[in-house]
Amino acid sequence: MKSKDKIIEHKISDISDSIKQGKPFRNISQKTAINIIFTGRWLFNLHNELFKTFGLTAQQYNILRILKGQYPRAATVKLLKERMLDKMSDVSRIVENLRIKGYVSRELNTYDRREVKVLITQKGLDILIYIEEKGSDTMDDFLSNLAPDEAEQLNALLDKARSSFE
Repeated sequence: MKSKDKIIEHKISDISDSIKQGKPFRNISQKTAINIIFTGRWLFNLHNELFKTFGLTAQQYNILRILKGQYPRAATVKLLKERMLDKMSDVSRIVENLRIKGYVSRELNTYDRREVKVLITQKGLDILIYIEEKGSDTMDDFLSNLAPDEAEQLNALLDKARSSFE
């Protein structure tokens, strides 16, 4: 006899409950904006905790993913900053920390000393493979309560909300 899969039901809490909002929101736009910010920070913190187990920060992981996409070409610090998810990151400091760990190499431009080229090393590629093998299920689980069509709809709505300001 096969054991039946347990269906876990999650109580869906309204953003008002999650942030213990006593008064009503000014309007639905304010509620939505606060919900996006709160949920974004929640997801960021979950990812940060996961990356910590691999000795990385979310920003370091982001830089490594960008460099993997550029590989075998190097990227400038300017390009990394443009493509970072967190635009306020100190890219030079993050690159230096990754260099110390052996995940990236840096090369100064002999003609323009302000330009630094950054290249992911084999060790950097290896840690990304390791994270993909060990951590991707966890990352995917963060939004597993959304059906694929709901995730598609959420992506489309977020893209639409952002499009008027890009």
